[in-house]
Amino acid sequence: MTDFVDVTQTPDELRRIFVSLGLAAESEPLGVQALAGGVSSAIYRINTTSGSYCLKQALPKLKVAKEWLAPVDRVFAEIDWLITAGEIVPGSVPRVIGTDRTTRCLIMEYLGDHRVWKGELLARRVDPAVAGAVGDVIGRVHAATAHSTTLAARFATDTNFYALRLEPYLVETARVHPELADLIHKLVQTTANRRIALVHGDLSPKNILLGHDGPVLLDAECAWYGDPAFDVAFCLNHLLLKGAKLPQQIEQLMDSFSAFTTAYFPHVDFEPADDLERRITNLLPALTLARVDGKSPAEYLDEEARSQVRASAITLLTSPRDNLDGVRRFWGQEFSR
Repeated sequence: MTDFVDVTQTPDELRRIFVSLGLAAESEPLGVQALAGGVSSAIYRINTTSGSYCLKQALPKLKVAKEWLAPVDRVFAEIDWLITAGEIVPGSVPRVIGTDRTTRCLIMEYLGDHRVWKGELLARRVDPAVAGAVGDVIGRVHAATAHSTTLAARFATDTNFYALRLEPYLVETARVHPELADLIHKLVQTTANRRIALVHGDLSPKNILLGHDGPVLLDAECAWYGDPAFDVAFCLNHLLLKGAKLPQQIEQLMDSFSAFTTAYFPHVDFEPADDLERRITNLLPALTLARVDGKSPAEYLDEEARSQVRASAITLLTSPRDNLDGVRRFWGQEFSR
């Protein structure tokens, strides 16, 4: 595996990519617009006479304060996840137009008329039905891919998943909180050692677009064949964090939490639902604490909210609730005004 490549593309290089894919003519000027995205990729809107496209290229060093390096070949797992999920939940992922293996660039359809779920939540437009639709989509993906030896071999991306998720979130948090290190490292092992279903790995509202036909899941560069508990806990965590940011919307956000789980769990026929829920319940507060003290802190929390999130997450880690409803009720009480 090649670990790192130059991610700066010249106009001629961009033209070569689009000409080779039959998306632009040799002499055609390209319109290039940088798009706001996450911390892990360079993302552009490319306009040609044939249409508008989204070009994404994984960064070798993520845009965070602490050093966070990751192999750029993760783009190929993302492409594979998008194609696989697109067959299971058509319309719920962007269509892959092409890829350039030399530059590790992914070209997708451009969905400019969609809204970003994170933006909607932070603007206080909280609709529990959206969370339910997301839970339904990821539940269908998990169920359709469970216990597949073929997919397990194709998505044996343990090294990438550790570099992108387990180390920067959980291992880093254990380093910051040595008194919790044994507990957190056990969660790392529990997560890392399961091979159950195809995991998205970054099921965050910033990676979910909202259109007329429902949610569209983006940014699957953490794709991994492993523990579906990670996807569920990762998404529910963002609803908890938004509750800390927006206590006036805590009731609607906790209704969204319930809507997600209510839509998700009917798809769980691939293992005992109680076992899966227990792993999610235990992992969730560790991920919450990681968004305060890990390598990717939630940028929208002020210091007061960060302190309250830290204290509440530690309480849930050291005194675990019996189920997800217990987490929801605890969080709703802690952050209600």
